[in-house]
Amino acid sequence: MKWVRRWTEYFVVWVMLFALAAYVWPFVFVPLKPWIVTGLGVIMFGMGMTLLPADFARVARMPRAVVCGLLGQFLLMPFLAVLLVRLGGFPPELSMGFILLGCCPGGTASNVIAFLAKADVALSVSMTACSTVAAVVMTPLLVWLLGGTILPVDAWDLLGSVLKVVLVPVALGVGVRQALGERVERGAPVFAALSVGIIVLVIAAIIASAAEQLPGVIGKVGIFVVLHNVLGYASGYGFAALFGLSEQARRTVAIEVGMQNSGLGVALAAAHFQSALTALPASLFSVVHNLTGSMLAAWWSRRGAGSDQPPSGAGPRSEAPNSSR
Repeated sequence: MKWVRRWTEYFVVWVMLFALAAYVWPFVFVPLKPWIVTGLGVIMFGMGMTLLPADFARVARMPRAVVCGLLGQFLLMPFLAVLLVRLGGFPPELSMGFILLGCCPGGTASNVIAFLAKADVALSVSMTACSTVAAVVMTPLLVWLLGGTILPVDAWDLLGSVLKVVLVPVALGVGVRQALGERVERGAPVFAALSVGIIVLVIAAIIASAAEQLPGVIGKVGIFVVLHNVLGYASGYGFAALFGLSEQARRTVAIEVGMQNSGLGVALAAAHFQSALTALPASLFSVVHNLTGSMLAAWWSRRGAGSDQPPSGAGPRSEAPNSSR
């Protein structure tokens, strides 16, 4: 299984290589675009198989931290998206892409980064689980409210898509995990590798579809994607400090807020908007947040756990989780 681990560890490398190939030979990857939504459904099913009922029940033991994370996720990141769109003066297609990205829930990559950063992994897993469920309502609603003035948005259609690609696959995954128990753990590395492969191909399909338009926008969009990500970390940490959370919990909230489920943003953009540029911010974010998250985790790891209070996430989920986003 060593190759599976290596494939997963070098996610960013594969994304860059396949993105370059998609730009040079777009005709190879464009036919993959209709499969983006299906691919995300497979990934969300895999995410569901990593969750336990305890990840949701734990909320009752640390409600303040979870509420802080949810508010940061669905208030700070959408607000930052709107702010950056106005500062950047982007065309409607790209503006909607940033709005979509800002309205997405946290991604499972945050759980790995939380472990590496010596943050509260149990809290991170619970936040990801809760924000994913909340996204069924919050993502379509926020996209409609914030993006409806930029491009036409069918909120009910968006809701249907989120139900199909998030809630149903995650619920099925949780059901499979409950039925099979710990036997699921043996297949976790393979599913993580499969998720990496799907995300790599999804990003390649978006790059290929927007290949002709990329030279004029890629630099500016890349800079603003980095800003969105970094400001998410900073504002999430500050928000958690205002809530009076411990250092560990502050790090967890910062990571959870700053790292989005960019795959969902790509899938919704591909399914509901004609221009491939709408999916570009989320596609770039997949690369950016893994790079910045790893650097942030390395910095925090060298500083130690820094828990000035008892960890807010008690329970057995303290091992490094598997993730690809």
